[in-house]
Amino acid sequence: MNEQAFIDQLKKLATHPAARGLVDDAAVLTIGRHKVVVTHDMLVENVHYLPETKGADVAWKLVAVNMSDLAAKGARPLGVVLGYTLSGREGFETSFLTGLNDALQYYQVPLIGGDTVKARGRGAQCLGLTAIGETRGYLVPSRGDARIGQDVCVNGSIGDAWAGLLLAAGEVETPDLDAAAHLLAAYHRPCPSMAQGQALATLVGAMTDISDGLLLDASRIADASKLAIVIELDRIPLSAAYQSLCGASQEARIAAAIGGDDYRLLYTAGANAVLPVPSNKIGYCKPGHGVSLLFKGKPVPLPEKLGYWHG
Repeated sequence: MNEQAFIDQLKKLATHPAARGLVDDAAVLTIGRHKVVVTHDMLVENVHYLPETKGADVAWKLVAVNMSDLAAKGARPLGVVLGYTLSGREGFETSFLTGLNDALQYYQVPLIGGDTVKARGRGAQCLGLTAIGETRGYLVPSRGDARIGQDVCVNGSIGDAWAGLLLAAGEVETPDLDAAAHLLAAYHRPCPSMAQGQALATLVGAMTDISDGLLLDASRIADASKLAIVIELDRIPLSAAYQSLCGASQEARIAAAIGGDDYRLLYTAGANAVLPVPSNKIGYCKPGHGVSLLFKGKPVPLPEKLGYWHG
């Protein structure tokens, strides 16, 4: 059973309204007049991080990916619960704790509990974190809130983390040390858009974070909102560091759009909406279903994969 088939079976069990049909980034519980957001993300060695990655960077990323889900709901973090498998590697736990403290301080979120286990043998390390947040308003955006005629926007450059992974894995090299440092930081230490998500939450249609790839996450909005999304590749913002390594061709833009680990916000808004966050329009919503691509106004075939799936 692959990931999508398993999720489809889980949807039959997740019937509580807070689950939002498992088509969203997080669960949203209504408690009195308050909206409480709950999310859980996992990192697995050799899947989400390389074995040689420092424990401090793994810890930072574990917190960051969960904060990104809260950002997509416009939520302020209240606390996190850690699930930790001991690595069996000398010095890794000490480094992890240092990075965890750094991330908790940076996001101003307390560690409020969790569980620690030790696996038999030396298998791939698996880590989990549950994050709890609260929203300031009653409206909590979802992937299903896009409307036909709205623009599709992102709040920052795409592809840096994917390029950073290529560098970290030794698959590419660059003589530009500043560019390399920027791209590696984007991969190892992502910084989700917490303040931006809170500012946008009541003003946008749909909103999600870009974790598995811009095209895949856009397709999730399209599916949840029952419409079609057109992505204009030439409008996707690319950093100077990304362009120095990968260029800005049609192929480079597709690679950026499917790479994942960006942790930017992807959202829809009316064409005349005045948003409080610098936004890049990269497409639009129209009748239909799924995602399609344009480059300089001309249709482009979709790549075989829109982003990252777990098998």
